[in-house]
Amino acid sequence: MGMKLIPITPFFASLFFMVQFSHAQSATELQERARSFMQKSDFNNASLLLQRASIADPNNIEITKDLALSFYFQKEYKKGLEVIKTIIDKDESDDQCFQIAGNFYKQLDQAKECEKLFKKGIKKFPKSGALYNELGDLLWAQKNNEAIRQWEKGIENDPSYSKNYYNACKYYQLTADYVWSILYGEVFVNMEPLSKGSPEIKSILLESYKKLFTEEEVKKENAETNKFTTAFLKTINKQNLASSIEFNAETLTMIRTRFVLDWSNEYTSKYPHRVFDFQRQLIQEGMFEAYNQWLFGIVQNLTAYQNWISNHAEEYKEFANFQSGRVFKVPFGQYYHLSN
Repeated sequence: MGMKLIPITPFFASLFFMVQFSHAQSATELQERARSFMQKSDFNNASLLLQRASIADPNNIEITKDLALSFYFQKEYKKGLEVIKTIIDKDESDDQCFQIAGNFYKQLDQAKECEKLFKKGIKKFPKSGALYNELGDLLWAQKNNEAIRQWEKGIENDPSYSKNYYNACKYYQLTADYVWSILYGEVFVNMEPLSKGSPEIKSILLESYKKLFTEEEVKKENAETNKFTTAFLKTINKQNLASSIEFNAETLTMIRTRFVLDWSNEYTSKYPHRVFDFQRQLIQEGMFEAYNQWLFGIVQNLTAYQNWISNHAEEYKEFANFQSGRVFKVPFGQYYHLSN
């Protein structure tokens, strides 16, 4: 005699749904509790909860990532790597999975495996600025100058990811390519105005402007790079500055105001650029002096900068309010460097 089948009534269907929902909700709650432990640096309890959550919802990528990270912070690198490797090849994996796995390989001194992993990740996520940056960092640690190509690809393919600008700015200052240390540096400080790297990049910006105007060989070498660089130098060289000029926030405000006006007249339609559009906006709204003080004055002479704030309280307040309420992003397609 055959087994009698129970018909799937609406009641049983809804009951099944409720059980499944409760199951998923349980995993979510475990994950939230685990994250609370992680915020308190209690990674041991976090990993215990996340292992339970992973059993409850084994296909949840976010839980798996959190579990791997909890092992990372416990310095259980082999365990964490095994966890994250279970989801790397899944269709649902994201570029963060590759970042996390790469950091385990770095800690385990497996540079070749790490490089393969990042390249695999870039193949899957060709628009991930984070993965280009990670690969660039890995190559730079090996003293491999191919790192700059990865940072440049990150800038080209994911222009609103900040870290590639940071690394490229530092690289170009080291190689005396000051046009690009200036451009990439200014993008970075506007994307991350409050970051730890911002004061360092502001100092590089100030130094790069000085070098650009005082080292003739630098100008000549930079001008041979590409058409955009040539246009930049042609425009900024119109200033005909005296060799004795002091480079500070005031003189750079003057230089850069004239540059923006000249650039707008001649090159804006050919080479639209977020930084120059932003500078023109600040000039029009009367905030360009405050912006240049924030950019250069604060790193060149802190006392003079504080005096400027005291004497220009309203201007400073207006710019500070403006600064706090904006997000700086570079549109896709405004890339003029290695592809030019």
